[in-house]
Formats: sequence, structure tokens, C-alpha cells
Amino acid sequence: MLIARRYRLGVSLGRGGMGEVYRATDELLGREVAVKLMLKSGADTAAAERFQREARAAARLSDQHIVGVYDFGQENDKFYLVMELVEGRSVATELTEDGPLPWARAIEIVQQAAAGLAVAHAENVVHRDIKPSNLMVSADGRVKVADFGIAQIQGAETNDLTVTGQILGTPHYLSPERARGLQAGPESDVYALGCVLYQLVAGRPPFTGDHPTAVLYQHVDATPVPPSQLRPELAGPFEPILLQMLAKSPEARPTAAKLATLFPSA
Repeated sequence: MLIARRYRLGVSLGRGGMGEVYRATDELLGREVAVKLMLKSGADTAAAERFQREARAAARLSDQHIVGVYDFGQENDKFYLVMELVEGRSVATELTEDGPLPWARAIEIVQQAAAGLAVAHAENVVHRDIKPSNLMVSADGRVKVADFGIAQIQGAETNDLTVTGQILGTPHYLSPERARGLQAGPESDVYALGCVLYQLVAGRPPFTGDHPTAVLYQHVDATPVPPSQLRPELAGPFEPILLQMLAKSPEARPTAAKLATLFPSA
């Protein structure tokens, strides 16, 4: 299948809530890329606007720790997004295959993801869906933040693109303010990254439950169990920083830009 007379689709690399990603060849430039096709028809206004929001948000960003966006357009009734092809695996896959991870490796992942988020936050882009599957590890070991599908550009004239009672995002990584239905700021991404770090070293997210609502209530009201209580070897200088990332108050969390300097050398 040829998209926009230049992108020849190959095998599917994965499917999410808004689109399916394919390995593809840009026949004009002769390079391998990833092409994301919107799943729903262009008649679905909210889905189409979310897809375009991803393109606008990601196109503002250029950093070695963010998956690059090359092109965006519409083919018949579907939108497409052309992105950098990351040859490697997701952090979710690494966690499944190798986890729980030692502090040194977990910190390496989080520091690089924080560097990417710091660039996004400087451009007023809040990712809003940081989780292990949205962190890619390239063949050279570089961590890249992916999938800005529900990102928000702060100050932009956009609605929340939700129906009543629906919160966009993944419950296990949702900040307390977002769980309460409040606006997401950069601090929400830091909280989500803290949930990822917790899972990397402890083997599970800080809060779990049989129903998403139960998890959301815990984000708002429950205190996370220090990882060292689950694995005594996790005691040390990293734990207080992790718990600070999981602070209920957004103002109490470190910024993404500060995280790299907050962590002692691993």
C-alpha cells in the first residue's frame, strides 16, 4: 500500500487506541520510517482532532530523546503521521524480558526520558501518557519518548476532547490531579515517570487494583509503599527522589529538567 505517493507500508509494528503503526519506506528519500494511520474514519471529529494534535505537538519538538516526526497529511478518509523509525524495543518489553531492573539501569532510562520531557515542557507540550510502552530504546541504547497522541499544548485554544466522565490516559500512571479531572501540567508527566521508575525497580506500579477507578482513588489518597519495603536492596539515595516524584502535590515534584541533576551517579 502506498501513502501520499511516497510511503510504502510494510509490516504492522503495533496498534493503539487511535492508530496502527507500520514499518514503511519513504520512496522519495530512500529511508525507512514509521507510518501511523488513524484507525477511525475522518468523520469522527474528536479522533481526527486528537490525531492532528499529536502531529502539531510532536512537530514542535526536536531532540535525541523524542521520536521525531517527519510528515503529516490525509489520505482519502484517514490521517497519517510519518515518524522516525526506532530500531529497538520499548521499555515495557525490556521490563517484561529483564525486569525488575537494578537502580542503575532504571535511572539511566528515567534520566533520558526526563531529558526528552524537559524539551517538550520548554515548548509548553505536556505528554499526558507517559508509560513504559511509550518509551522506546533504540539499538544504540538511547531512550526516546514516543506517542504524543493525547498531548496537550498549554495555552492552545483546544477543548479536552473527552466525553463526560472520561479521562484520557493510562490509570496506573495517572497523576492525582488528573485522576481528579483537573488540568494536566508538566508535573503530571513527572508523576507518571515516577510511576514508571517505581515499576522498573519494584516490578509493579505503585498502585494496582481490580478496577481502574480503584487505582485512580489510590493515586489521590493512598501513600505508595516505599520500594525498599518490597525489596530491601532498593534502600538508598534513589528512593527519596522517587517518592518525591510521586508527591500528591504537583508543586512538590522535581521538574523534568532537574531530574538528571537530582539523581546521584548510578
